[in-house]
Amino acid sequence: MIQICVSEQMLYHRRRTGVWYSYPVSTAANGTGNRKNSLQTPLGRHRIEAKIGAGMPPLTAFRARKACGIFDPCRDDPKLDWILSRIIRLGGCETGRNRRGAVDTFSRYIYIHGTHDEERLGTPASHGCIRMANDDIIELFEHVALKEAVIIRA
Repeated sequence: MIQICVSEQMLYHRRRTGVWYSYPVSTAANGTGNRKNSLQTPLGRHRIEAKIGAGMPPLTAFRARKACGIFDPCRDDPKLDWILSRIIRLGGCETGRNRRGAVDTFSRYIYIHGTHDEERLGTPASHGCIRMANDDIIELFEHVALKEAVIIRA
């Protein structure tokens, strides 16, 4: 199970061994909310719907969930929310809150992913996704399973 606490800017993962691991994250600069096009991090019960990037090198950049090369900080566009290293795609479990219609987490393309902006971890800065350090997302990716529960709370 994964728990994300927006107020703490932390992700907690309980592994099969029962041991909890914690990682700093960066959620949305616009706060929390479930509406489409809000650029906010959705709250509630979710689950892992897809794992993308297995075996790819660290700092692999993704566009439309496809690898498109290795991130080059010299060519960085500060307006972009780079998706790097791995993608854990989330789907909502609560109809009317984060599933279906204008609040559907899956159709909003909400991910847990690596970032180019690691120095801002611990502060809200994303466009809605949950950003992690690249080494952390690679580690987490190896220890999560499809359909695993993800709870995002304020």
